[in-house]
Amino acid sequence: MRKTLVIAARDYRAAVRTKSFVISLLILPLMMGGSIAVQALLKDKVDVSDKKFAIIDRTGGQLFDKLAKEADKRNSPDSKQMLDDNGRAKRVKDWLRNNPDSRQIFDDSGRQTKPRFILEKAELKNDTPEALDQLRFDLSERVRKQQIFGFLEIGPDVMKFKLPDVKAKGAQPAPAREDDRRILRYQSNSPTFDAFQNWAQKTLTEVIEEQRFAALNTNLNRQELRAILQPLPLVAKGLSSRDTQGKIEEAKDESPVVSFGVPAGMIFLMFMLVLVGATPLMQGVIEEKMQRIAEVLLGSVRPFELMMGKLLGMVGVSLTLAAVYLGGAYWAAYRYDFAQYIPTGLLIWFLVYQVLAVLMFGSLFIAIGAACSDMRETQAMTWPVMLLICVPMFVWVNVIREPNSPFATWVSLFPFATPMLMLGRQAVPPGIPLWQPFLGVGLVLLMTTLCVYAASRIFRVGIL
Repeated sequence: MRKTLVIAARDYRAAVRTKSFVISLLILPLMMGGSIAVQALLKDKVDVSDKKFAIIDRTGGQLFDKLAKEADKRNSPDSKQMLDDNGRAKRVKDWLRNNPDSRQIFDDSGRQTKPRFILEKAELKNDTPEALDQLRFDLSERVRKQQIFGFLEIGPDVMKFKLPDVKAKGAQPAPAREDDRRILRYQSNSPTFDAFQNWAQKTLTEVIEEQRFAALNTNLNRQELRAILQPLPLVAKGLSSRDTQGKIEEAKDESPVVSFGVPAGMIFLMFMLVLVGATPLMQGVIEEKMQRIAEVLLGSVRPFELMMGKLLGMVGVSLTLAAVYLGGAYWAAYRYDFAQYIPTGLLIWFLVYQVLAVLMFGSLFIAIGAACSDMRETQAMTWPVMLLICVPMFVWVNVIREPNSPFATWVSLFPFATPMLMLGRQAVPPGIPLWQPFLGVGLVLLMTTLCVYAASRIFRVGIL
């Protein structure tokens, strides 16, 4: 046992004293949160150049003028509108307050964050199928030549509607999407840019709703009807409880972001630490075999002691990383009043699962390293183990969404997925029955024992 601890201490010091460890200590958190930070920084880094669209208004021009008017409100105003009577520039925030439509493309500082929509009317001289097809083709050619970005076609019957038949049974059929007379049709060679079509659909829907409502014989105005039809507000809260004095406490508000983010963060952190703590073992064994270091070590210790020393050393490395990251995360949560969402008991479970996961997967990587002669041979044998590590990443969303479902229960009891998925289920309020994590730990401990035993047999034969 003493020799095993000596080897573990040596491997631990060799790992944590390297520059790569210090660099990984800083880079790995950036990799985890990098995508979120980049998205936040680049959310407004879009092409703000004007985008020109042609409008085919088959209603006789009734809707183009209103759509163009709304586009003018959305777009940058004329410079004269930014001056008051005395010629002094108005404060940007005051102007935006008086022109709320322009907030769609301007921030509070007046900086443009989205492109302006420039509309032109496409004349349809004769509303026949042949003439319409020809106009569509001509506009498509203009899109290909980058003269316009796309074109919108407004069907001639979009303002017509039919009241549902109260005597008819079942749902009323919606108009066929192929009926171009009652729909909006948008064509472009940039299908991923949906800002214009969403804006046009919303704007024209409001205009058409206004005209449809005016056609009804009712004493209600549109604002009153909207007030009647507005959805009921819903506030998500936790369960009610009693305090130490027996008084019923008001249920706390639930944050979907926190309820989903804490378990997701736990799962991804453990996934990262397993990769950092387990995968280097394979490379280390290969290097010692190729450099004949293993032969020297086996002159002083037994193969099992050597293997366990390496495993315990990497367990120490992973626990060091876990202490740094969990400590930093808990401090940040405490700093911003989120500490109540991270129970202390959950951190203890994290460390237990972490130790077992590194031992279990690390023994498999050691076995691969002992069975191969060089790094090229390991490529074909590594992917099954990596697949086992990645199993939780395939199903974690469904597990967190319904942590007490039969599927979540059974998949979290699969030993290779238990450390990540069981921890994620425990992090979702109000938690899971206590017998499940204890059963999961027992199964993982049994599987870890089997993996270590099998790896020791392979290691004893393959290390020489």
